[in-house]
Amino acid sequence: MFYPLALDVTRGLDPRVHPPPYPPPHAGGGREGEIAGSSPAMTPDEWPARHRLATNGRTAYCCLPPQGAPVTRTSEPIFNVPAIVFAIVGICVLVLVGEELLLSNEEDIAFLYSFGFVPARYDGSQLPAGIARGVGVGIWTFVTYAFIHGDIFHLGMNSVWFLPFGSAVARRFGNLRVIGFFVATAAAGALTHLVTHWGELTPMIGASAAVSGFMAGAIRFAFQRGGPLAMFRNEDPTAYVVPAAPLSFALRDPRIMVFLLAWFGLNLLFGIGSIGLPSGEQSIAWQAHIGGFVAGLLLFPLFDPVPAQPT
Repeated sequence: MFYPLALDVTRGLDPRVHPPPYPPPHAGGGREGEIAGSSPAMTPDEWPARHRLATNGRTAYCCLPPQGAPVTRTSEPIFNVPAIVFAIVGICVLVLVGEELLLSNEEDIAFLYSFGFVPARYDGSQLPAGIARGVGVGIWTFVTYAFIHGDIFHLGMNSVWFLPFGSAVARRFGNLRVIGFFVATAAAGALTHLVTHWGELTPMIGASAAVSGFMAGAIRFAFQRGGPLAMFRNEDPTAYVVPAAPLSFALRDPRIMVFLLAWFGLNLLFGIGSIGLPSGEQSIAWQAHIGGFVAGLLLFPLFDPVPAQPT
C-alpha cells in the first residue's frame, strides 16, 4: 500500500523542512501520535528509512505510513444513488428493452394501449377495437404509463433528471415513501393530462410527471440552510433531514423562485413553443409535467418524515 502525499510541485518543498502531515509527536508516553520504531521526540530525519520520504528533484514519494498514523480515504463516489432510485430506473430500462426485443409492432401497440395512459378511456365513448377496457386498466394506467418510454433518448432525459433529484428525496423519505410519492405524482400528472386532453386516443407515456414531482419535493428542503445543495458530493446524511420550510416561506426564497420560473418557462417553451424532441414523432405532455410538479410541492408534507420548520 502506498501512502499518498500532496506536494506543492511548483515550489518543490523540501519534506525535511515541511514534513508530511503525520500526527505531531507527544512528549508523554503511550502510542498516540507515536511513530513506529522511533521515540516520540524523533525528527523526520531520524525516522526509520522505510518511513522517510524519498525525494528526486521536484517530486517526492514515500512508502508505508508509520504505524499508528491515521490513513484517511479521500476519494468518494461522485454519485451515490440510493437503491430504490436505481430500481425505478432499472424497471424503465427493462420495459424499454423488452419492447424492443420481445414485441412485434402490433404487440407493442397493444402494450402501449394496455399500460399507457389513454384519456379516451374515461369519457364513456366507444373505444376502437384493440384498446384495452375495464376497471383495472382504468386504474393501473394512472401509474404504469410512467415506466414506459418512447426511445432511449426519452428514457435518458428522464433518468438524468431523476437520478439527482430522486436521490435527494430518497435519502430523506426512505424506500416506501419514495414509492408512494412516485405513485402520487405520476397519478397527478395523468389526471392533469386527462383534464387537458379529454377524449384523446393517443396514449401518454414517460416518467416526466413523477420526475417533476421529485424535483418539486427536493426544492422544499434542498435550499434550506444545511441542506444538500451539493447533491452530487454531499455524503453527510444530516443534510437530507433538515426541516423543510413551509410552502409560503419557500415561495419567498429568491433561489426557489428563480428555479420555478426557469422550470415553468422551459416546459412552456417545449410544450407550446417551437422546440420539440429530436425524434420528431413525440409531443411533450407538458401539462402532465406541471401536474406532477404541483403535486410534489403540495403533497410533500404528507410524505415527509422530518418535522416541518416552525413558522
